[in-house]
Amino acid sequence: MCGIVGVTGSSQAASVLLEGLKRLEYRGYDSAGLAIARPGGPVVYKEEGKIRNLEARLDGEDLSGTCGIAHTRWATHGAPNQINAHPHLAGKVAVVHNGIIENHNALKVQLGKKGRIFRSETDTEVLAHLIDDFYKGDLVEAVQLALGVVEGAFGIAVIHSDEPDLIVGARKGSPLVVGVGDGVNYLASDVSAILEHTRQVIYLDDGEMVTLRPSGIATMNINNEAITKEIQEITWDLSQIQKGGFAHFMLKEIFEQPRTIRDSFRGRILPESGDVKLGGIQLTDWELRNIRRIIILACGTSFHAGLVGEYMLEEYAHIPVEVEYASEFRYRSPIIEAGTLCLVISQSGETIDTLEAMREAKRKGAKVLGITNVVGSTIARESECGVYIHAGPEIGVASTKAFTSQVTILGLITILLGRRGHINADRGTKMLRELDKIPDLVQQVLDHSDRIMEIAKVYAHHRNCLYLGRGVNFPIALEGALKLKEISYIHAEGYPAAEMKHGPIALIDPQMPVVVIATKDGSYDKIVGNVQEVRARSGKIISVVTEGDEEIAKLSDHVITIPDTMNFWMPLLSVVPLQLLAYHIAVLRGEDVDQPRNLAKAVTVE
Repeated sequence: MCGIVGVTGSSQAASVLLEGLKRLEYRGYDSAGLAIARPGGPVVYKEEGKIRNLEARLDGEDLSGTCGIAHTRWATHGAPNQINAHPHLAGKVAVVHNGIIENHNALKVQLGKKGRIFRSETDTEVLAHLIDDFYKGDLVEAVQLALGVVEGAFGIAVIHSDEPDLIVGARKGSPLVVGVGDGVNYLASDVSAILEHTRQVIYLDDGEMVTLRPSGIATMNINNEAITKEIQEITWDLSQIQKGGFAHFMLKEIFEQPRTIRDSFRGRILPESGDVKLGGIQLTDWELRNIRRIIILACGTSFHAGLVGEYMLEEYAHIPVEVEYASEFRYRSPIIEAGTLCLVISQSGETIDTLEAMREAKRKGAKVLGITNVVGSTIARESECGVYIHAGPEIGVASTKAFTSQVTILGLITILLGRRGHINADRGTKMLRELDKIPDLVQQVLDHSDRIMEIAKVYAHHRNCLYLGRGVNFPIALEGALKLKEISYIHAEGYPAAEMKHGPIALIDPQMPVVVIATKDGSYDKIVGNVQEVRARSGKIISVVTEGDEEIAKLSDHVITIPDTMNFWMPLLSVVPLQLLAYHIAVLRGEDVDQPRNLAKAVTVE
């Protein structure tokens, strides 16, 4: 959450900062601001609302200066207004901050006794005053002393006008990446902000700091001990974070799924032997065969992918699986037994709840395998082994392509484990050959986007929606409901279809659309009965069915067909029309689908 960008050594510092903020806006868009180092004190500009408001404010201003920091905010402490926007100023110090300073109230009292006056409601302003209070001519030392007394999570960038070419950055629980240039260096919370200027980056770990000057970069820990960091090369292109002719990033990312699903299994499947090769899983065959229990830790959309993985792993690998909300896992006393493998799923690799749950699992002795999209992310670095989903940058706040790539990887892990136990070579070959067809089948679903838009027109005015599914389609019902509520603000709930009779059926009336995921599987006859129950109560039925299914079609008000495939891979198809339905409804309602209210892409605060 929130976005940070900094630059030193650029003759166009303000322009670099503003363009960087635009690329980070999906991480937070309540307010935005920037500060340029000047001899008399940093010049700060900030505005409530989206970055275009800040851009308008800067028109005609003197933005000269070669060093500065900027921020786009997702509000935690204090309303999303101009006063609470970052950067925060104290004396000649300017600070931008992602995270939460948990002891800010106590520090505010202490600083107030020294005559410090606070203008905002934020925890970050306390940090700015603390650094200014400690400053005695050495910004690095002042930052280190301040961080020694704060509690909580932070990713920060700090400037001081007495050292006008210096940026000091530090992280604990909130990501920071350093961009290495030639006479110009960069700092950001996400590589997308600086990719236009450099592909050479350094990822900071928790407890690390960095100093950036035009002449060079130095890394150290918070105790001021020098450390050596590896410079990494970014391999993806700037075009991947541009809309490419689509109206919205979300629509672009939905339509990218034939490619991203294929990229997630490319080079990893061995159809001839019915097996899978995942180079990031550094476990021996003996260790794989002796996994006795799997715990999946995730939040939001990744949690729903984990639920799909539970069905896959238990049915085909015959290993008991529990899917846990990462945000709850470490606040009880989880029991980790010998032979427990934890699969940790996070698109960004920085989700704070998932990261802390992973650390708790490691402390209790579990083997940990990270499944993430972002190379160099904290979960990728801290997990013992892992798999990248290779979905490419996902800018739309409501996740789409990452979900299908996560499900694909969970399917591959299932086959990998199953081939060491209950899946023979012939069955493995069949599963992998069917996977190879999935991208083309997804494209067939996408080809019906206009038809789904016509259905969306009928239901865009409704205020509630119920999603029903059985078996592996139950997590798809949850994900479909989440997509609709995230971007259209329609209240939507996903339920196991059999649970409808245990309460939700009371809601069924002509104003309650019911989306039923009813693909052909072992529970098909049961879901037909559920559809009849809804119809008997005058509910409006939208059915997602397998091509050729006429039974449920006769009972439904609207039908969306998807190609047939084996049940194991069906979630990769059945979720796509639900993504499109949510997208079209949100657009018809005039909502900002890429930047839905109150949400941000990477949840880095608890």
